[in-house]
Amino acid sequence: MATNYIQPGDVITIPAAEAVLSGGVVIAGEIIGIAQGHAIEGEPVDVKCSGVWQLPKVAANAFAVGDAVFFDLDTALATTTEGDNPKLGVAVAAAIASTATVTVRLSGF
Repeated sequence: MATNYIQPGDVITIPAAEAVLSGGVVIAGEIIGIAQGHAIEGEPVDVKCSGVWQLPKVAANAFAVGDAVFFDLDTALATTTEGDNPKLGVAVAAAIASTATVTVRLSGF
């Protein structure tokens, strides 16, 4: 049996890059996930890097199943706009423009 195995890696503990509330998006370099608790900047936070999540989105954006979902770093909302926004994952349910949320499968794995 391998002796260098550490953990499955779908939940990892890292220092919070900034204050985050439970359920908030956490981005630390290439690590993207959802905070499993509240944390202030520098404090350890458990981050779930997989799964399907309902996240707040830019009100004007609409998503079809399979559309890429990005994270607007300025507004802290899911968006259709790529640009400098990191990719969160893909929409797994349609979300019309008038809705406040989008259902996203994280692309961490």
